Amino acid sequence: MSRIIGFASRFWLLAAAVVLAAGSGFLASKALGIGQQAPTATTTIDIPSGSTTPGPQGPPGPKGDKGDPGTPGAESCPTGSKFTAVVVNAPGGHTTLWTCVAG
Repeated sequence: MSRIIGFASRFWLLAAAVVLAAGSGFLASKALGIGQQAPTATTTIDIPSGSTTPGPQGPPGPKGDKGDPGTPGAESCPTGSKFTAVVVNAPGGHTTLWTCVAG
């Protein structure tokens, strides 16, 4: 009988540890803001196969003024733009970029 009680107490201790570990991972993801917002739209860019040669490089443009600091976070889009998944299809594969798109 004492072996069964010892096993049961170890089982409950293990179950409690798993629940606490899962809960801490969930709370950490919420605190870090991971996965809070999904893209509101998807834009796909298809790049046809074939080869083209790049043109000559142009002269460098003038250096611009330093901008004001923006708001932190990848999911904070400026007014007039929306958080979008941009899919680039190319002959060598595809890539998905999550970014803010105006319009």
